[in-house]
Amino acid sequence: MSTKNDNNTAFLLHLSAFFGYMVPFGAVVGPLVIWEINKNKSDFVNENGKESINFNLSYLLYTFLLGLSIIPFIIRTVLSEFHHFDLFGIVTAASIIGLIGIVKFVLIIFAAIKANQGEVYHYPLTIKFIK
Repeated sequence: MSTKNDNNTAFLLHLSAFFGYMVPFGAVVGPLVIWEINKNKSDFVNENGKESINFNLSYLLYTFLLGLSIIPFIIRTVLSEFHHFDLFGIVTAASIIGLIGIVKFVLIIFAAIKANQGEVYHYPLTIKFIK
């Protein structure tokens, strides 16, 4: 059973992922700092922290890999004899990255609400870096 203080800490832990919009790698560093400070105080906060950090690390990895997928299209554009700009491939990859960003935003809000209600939210498609 979690206390109101634990619920609030877990709520802020999930919302701290929005630091990523202001600071590079803030989506990982924000939850990591809050989790590290509070993980021994509450099992509830510990579980929420692991979920948040694992999700944000997974998202970072997925975005990085999708970003790498744009490189062949850029190389093709540079090496093309006619300097044909391969807009389709770049726009497709960028659109997928944007869609993942929207999904991330919604999932963070959903997890924060669940944490404030005293529940541990398990993010979908998350790699368990921290067990």
